[in-house]
Amino acid sequence: MNIITQSAASRAARDVPRRALPVIDVGAVVAGDPDAPAALADTWRTVWETVGFMCVVNHGVPRQQIAGMFAAARQFHDQPEDLKQGIALNTDQRGFMGIRKNDLATGEIDENRKPSISEAIFVATEYADDNPYVAAGTQFYGPNLWLPEDVVPGFRETTLAYMDVVTALGKKLLPIWALALELPADYFDPFFVDNYTYFRIAKYPPLPQHNDAELGIHAHRDTGFMTFLPPANEEGLQILDEDGNWFWPELPEDAMIVNLGQFATRWTNDRFRATTHRVVPPLDRDRYALPCFVNPNFEARNETLATCTGPGNPPKYPVQTYREWFGWYMSQTFGVYDQK
Repeated sequence: MNIITQSAASRAARDVPRRALPVIDVGAVVAGDPDAPAALADTWRTVWETVGFMCVVNHGVPRQQIAGMFAAARQFHDQPEDLKQGIALNTDQRGFMGIRKNDLATGEIDENRKPSISEAIFVATEYADDNPYVAAGTQFYGPNLWLPEDVVPGFRETTLAYMDVVTALGKKLLPIWALALELPADYFDPFFVDNYTYFRIAKYPPLPQHNDAELGIHAHRDTGFMTFLPPANEEGLQILDEDGNWFWPELPEDAMIVNLGQFATRWTNDRFRATTHRVVPPLDRDRYALPCFVNPNFEARNETLATCTGPGNPPKYPVQTYREWFGWYMSQTFGVYDQK
């Protein structure tokens, strides 16, 4: 029998209640029903003004495509460490990051500053060669870094196809975001032309003897606009509720978890909530996770939305482009930026 011995900290991190997340059926929106976004706007607004996490069902990302992406993640992470380090994470935020290589100085809990017990390859939107920002060598527009095709056959194709379908889902949901904020349904469309999708293909090794400052990823909020996450093969995600209590989310079959990032929170002047979350390490087998972050283009500016400010509620944040915000956040999180 495989007996797993847990530290007291490991048991404490796992001993939190389970709670269902709001579940929203977006099938009609995905199918193109013009009236569907308005029908969901009130419920959508309530979620982002409160818990800040939801599950969407009938989201249109095929089950077999999700399974194929998980298989591709295993295929990549099964490769030797020295091979993966040959495409090490760079300051375009693309490439491989090994275990304990980030410190999340942008995290939420001051005493928890140990690096994450996870590894990941970061992939992002591939822009055309004639894109002016690519031609100018602008940060974050650089190419993705890949292992040779004969080492991980089909990995690049599978990854980019998965990013494309999740990006398409995110864009189909934009009218709900806009209507929930009492804006025209097409308000966000211009900001998502040549948008930036950022994909973290992660592996969390088992760590039954961790202490409370050692987590798969410690408490943080995402950086961009919206995150899509299919349920992992092993539980690990925990969410901090409005009263400061951690809980395990209960997830319906074939759901996609959705949460908000800090750029959206800043854009909405804190009206919509980017919720703190963390990943507790698995106990006895590797955990794979596929958070895909669908963001506006890098030139989008977080000028406070008209419906999110007013007398007694002035804008709280400086106006920045998404590139400026993203660059600051990543430079505070990953050691590669210290080596520039």
